[in-house]
Amino acid sequence: MRVSFDLDEVLFVSPVTHKTEAPLRFPFNLIYKERLRLGTPELINELQRLGYEVWVYTSSFRTERYIKGLFKHYKVHFDGIINAQRHLKEVQRDNKMILPQKLPSRYRISLHIDDENVVCNMGPQYGFKTYQLDAEDDEWKDKIIKRVEHIKNLPR
Repeated sequence: MRVSFDLDEVLFVSPVTHKTEAPLRFPFNLIYKERLRLGTPELINELQRLGYEVWVYTSSFRTERYIKGLFKHYKVHFDGIINAQRHLKEVQRDNKMILPQKLPSRYRISLHIDDENVVCNMGPQYGFKTYQLDAEDDEWKDKIIKRVEHIKNLPR
């Protein structure tokens, strides 16, 4: 089963509004300015330990190399990365109709975690399940694991 995370306001958060992981050490803190939500490495590694594939699905144009490089410093490896360029190339392609900015079902992603209402609300219409995460929540990791386990046990 595949689980995907958005980056901005989900895994990347502001230390002003959220608890965050320690910043990277110099000089990497100058290259990678984003701060990870506290518990992100632990959650991703736990999901993978439980046998889930963990992906990034972002509408940002950050490169796959940049995303991999940043998370490598936190000892996190993703099973797949979809950024805006890949989405436009593989999903939107030459469709006349504008498709949603994210379409996890296209990549056989069972659960997508995002902060945007519009993405989460499109799930039923486009055949994907979501978990909306935005505010500071000390129990966010447990809630996501519980949601993942629930989806895993749904009849197919």
